[in-house]
Amino acid sequence: MLKLNAAYSKKVPAEGEYTSQSYHASIEVELPDGLSQEQLNDKIHATFAMVRESVEAELGENNAHKNGELPPQEPANPAPQGNRSAGSNNAVPASPKQISYLLSLANRRGITPQQIAAQHNIATVDQLTKRQCSALIEQWKAA
Repeated sequence: MLKLNAAYSKKVPAEGEYTSQSYHASIEVELPDGLSQEQLNDKIHATFAMVRESVEAELGENNAHKNGELPPQEPANPAPQGNRSAGSNNAVPASPKQISYLLSLANRRGITPQQIAAQHNIATVDQLTKRQCSALIEQWKAA
C-alpha cells in the first residue's frame, strides 16, 4: 500500500493594507499496490487537482459571500476526466470537480472523506461513481 499526500496553498490580499489571507488544503490517500506508472501518475494528478480545486472553490465562495452573491453551482453533468478506474461495475467515475464539490459539502456537515468512502465500501472517495457522487450532492444540497 502506498500513501500519497497532496497539498495546495494560496495567499490572497486581504482588506487591510499589507495583509493577506492564506488558504490551504491537504489530503492523504492510500493507493493500492501494483499500479502501473501511468495509473500512479493519473492518481497523483487527480488527487492534486481535487485539492487545488477545493481551495479555489473556497476562495470563490468567500469572495462571492463578501460581494453578497450566491456561490457558483457545480454543473449538473460534468464531463468525465482522465483514465481513472471505474471500479468493478464499470460505471462512469466521478470527475475531480464533482468530487471536490462533494468534499466541500461534506466538510460543511463535518463528514470526512474516509466516512464517505466507508459508507460506499471503497478505499477512497476518488473511487466514487458519477451516480454515487451526484446522489450525495443532491441529498446534501436539498437538506
